[in-house]
Amino acid sequence: MESVKKIAEADFPTRWGAFRILGFEGLTAARPDCAAPCETEELVALVMGDIYAAPPMVRIHSQCLTGDVFGSLRCDCRLQLEMALTKIAEAGAGILLYEEKEGRGIGLMAKLRAYELQDQGRDTVEANVELGFAADCRGYELPAAVLKLLGVSEVRLITNNPEKVAALESAGITVTQRISANVETHKSFERYLRTKQEKMGHILEMVVSEEQSE
Repeated sequence: MESVKKIAEADFPTRWGAFRILGFEGLTAARPDCAAPCETEELVALVMGDIYAAPPMVRIHSQCLTGDVFGSLRCDCRLQLEMALTKIAEAGAGILLYEEKEGRGIGLMAKLRAYELQDQGRDTVEANVELGFAADCRGYELPAAVLKLLGVSEVRLITNNPEKVAALESAGITVTQRISANVETHKSFERYLRTKQEKMGHILEMVVSEEQSE
């Protein structure tokens, strides 16, 4: 991580409760099979309560326009986002880091091209690779740098992705607890989850509701 700076901060009331919204910007070095050598990345942090009394609950969430905004059921992104905000609100304190990494870092238009390939039978990893990208182009240098800038050195991380845990630990942020990010599985994204589990090493316990399984 080259440099990170805070751009803005403001009150941010939500249906989960009152947060502070902070905007950050940093220069990141990208992998050659993912993007340009260096790019400016933006990140939004939603901060609730006292994040210093104990290791705060933290979620690193990758931007997903199709899921987070339009409610797509090709993925579990919106469900995970709302689950994380609910958990933070219930705890009374925590941080949600919303990272500018659409489509696992390949960008929105490439993600839509990947959707086309998935409609033809590829899974999410195969589609990314066929388009010339790595299976996952995300990096977590900026979230780690933002946590350090906030003065947070220990976290309880909401994730199913061991790479996020490893990335924070390697950056000097201690993960005192991994909290499951499992959500109810829909048939429409069951294959998507199995691919994350089998090809990307995510820790998943897929539960399909009785209504979905009928």
